[in-house]
Amino acid sequence: MQFKLSTAEIFVPDGVPVAQAVARTTHMGISAHQDDLEIMAFRGILECFGRDDQWFMGVVVTNGAGSPRDDLYKDYTDEQMQVVRRKEQKKAAFVGEYSAQALLDYPSSAVKDGKNRDVVEDLKALMLAARPSVIYTHNLADKHDTHVGVTLKIIQAARELPEDARPKRLLGCEVWRDLDWMNDGDKVPLDVAEHENLAAALLGVFDSQICGGKRYDLATLGRRRAHATYHASHGTDDTTQLNFAMDLTPLVNDPSLDVAQYLQGFIDRFAGEVQARLKKLA
Repeated sequence: MQFKLSTAEIFVPDGVPVAQAVARTTHMGISAHQDDLEIMAFRGILECFGRDDQWFMGVVVTNGAGSPRDDLYKDYTDEQMQVVRRKEQKKAAFVGEYSAQALLDYPSSAVKDGKNRDVVEDLKALMLAARPSVIYTHNLADKHDTHVGVTLKIIQAARELPEDARPKRLLGCEVWRDLDWMNDGDKVPLDVAEHENLAAALLGVFDSQICGGKRYDLATLGRRRAHATYHASHGTDDTTQLNFAMDLTPLVNDPSLDVAQYLQGFIDRFAGEVQARLKKLA
């Protein structure tokens, strides 16, 4: 495949031709940074792990140059960090048995530029070639600008595809803001209890981030366990680990929907539930 940046690449862990690896994709995760996929899209990775009829493809949009660094990596330049983070993402793709891992290598500024068409065109090309049934990405209420920028580019790209080439589901997942605040009826619960050893291995691959002073490995598994326990107040746990997602599929199926108003609907329903409970108990 030809991307807009000459430094972009697709890594195929099992060595099949790139076109074949992309075409066999059934589940796709599209993230802003290296390690976001392993935090937010683990359900998709699980559904494909160890199978030959379902395949997960990862897409990382940015180069990860601006990440915090400490310990072994404290004196690394941005350029050196990009090399390390690309290597770590490839390790994760191998461990998770991904069909393919695309590294688009954009600076964050390109993603945060609403007028940048290059990112949109690359995402369209990937979606057309892979035709995944489901895409996992960042939720629209995430507090990281680059994360939200990626999701907006995905929505734009998907809307420009022929209807039969659009993903059947687009799920906005948790990294820099979890979705416990959403009303239970609005949440999409994703059971991620299986293969906890695989989850730990995938997160642990990103040594540069963990040594950078952020224990993403412990925090991610802790959040999943907390969600499973606190999801339902009046019943026993159905699973030991959960992720939550925001269903963004209507934004793909109906391009006339306003993205901001769609997100506001979740917020308004949450506020309404809180106010109704206070009124009932006053």
